[in-house]
Amino acid sequence: MSVEVEKLCKRHPDLIACKKDIESAIDTVKECYKNNNKVLTCGNGGSAADAEHIVGELMKGSRKKRKVSSVFSEKIKGFYPQECKQLCDNLQIPLPAISLTSHLSFTTAFNNDMNPEFTFTQQLFGLGKEGDVLIALSTSGNAKNVINACKLAKVLGIKTIALTGKDGGTLKDICDIVIRVPEEETFLVQEYHLPIYHAICSAIENEFFEK
Repeated sequence: MSVEVEKLCKRHPDLIACKKDIESAIDTVKECYKNNNKVLTCGNGGSAADAEHIVGELMKGSRKKRKVSSVFSEKIKGFYPQECKQLCDNLQIPLPAISLTSHLSFTTAFNNDMNPEFTFTQQLFGLGKEGDVLIALSTSGNAKNVINACKLAKVLGIKTIALTGKDGGTLKDICDIVIRVPEEETFLVQEYHLPIYHAICSAIENEFFEK
């Protein structure tokens, strides 16, 4: 068990039953980044906020500084010698991630012209590629727009990780990894989702970055 998952289960003993799936999620995201791919996220309501939160943890330093390499620093210096230090001091190495919940102009246009249940699906079609990972959040596991995106992910060769409630809904039958927390009421499910994805993101950061 990774250190992050061990600590998570100590803080939240109810999640011990989920530890195998959480570890599998960590391994899947690690493999994704080792192959120079990216993570995409989606969800509705509070889960949309969680989808954004995950991207925030991955795209910048969370617990580590993620300083740019000396090689990249020298490259910047070759273009902008006077501004090199300022640029390097204000850049952190990202783990590429995109939230499908954040494209307002696209989503309003698509929802106006097409079936909104396929909005995430269209975004995934445009942005996803084989080897990427889709993290799909749905407290019930039955959100139709999330389900449709996960179905297309299979076609595109994109691994799917679902965070759901106890039942798992439809997502439990179509996703590669399903983390089913031991609650059913929406806000209680979401209270478990946050420490889980924090642990996942922390484990990923520790894999790729030193202090």
